[in-house]
Amino acid sequence: AFARHYLRNHFCFLSPPTLHKMVANKQKKTQEGINSRLALVMKSGKALLGYKETLKTLRNGEAKLIIIAQNCPPLRKSELEYYAMLSDTGVHHYSGNNVELGTACGKYFTVSTLSVTDAGDSDIVRSMPAEQK
Repeated sequence: AFARHYLRNHFCFLSPPTLHKMVANKQKKTQEGINSRLALVMKSGKALLGYKETLKTLRNGEAKLIIIAQNCPPLRKSELEYYAMLSDTGVHHYSGNNVELGTACGKYFTVSTLSVTDAGDSDIVRSMPAEQK
């Protein structure tokens, strides 16, 4: 009881809500960075949207990076990860859902997966796999 009282009164400089806000702010900043890089890829590079197109690029070895939305079905996600592992392609799990990923691509429809085949002026291929590790 004494230890709990001592810890509660002397080490409460980061309460759980404050810590949660810090983590949320960091995730928001990284997502903004991902969104800006993705917008640059859509403008200057080449990216194919959708599950079937992503599978095609993975099978052909053309994909440099695949991005998977958070609410992509688990079976689809594991299949894409398996193909990416075979083709030595980077995988990034987007922290938003498929609506947010579609919006980040500048589209008015949902996008569950996309594959980047040509990064263009963006450094998305170099920066994304490093953030996963």
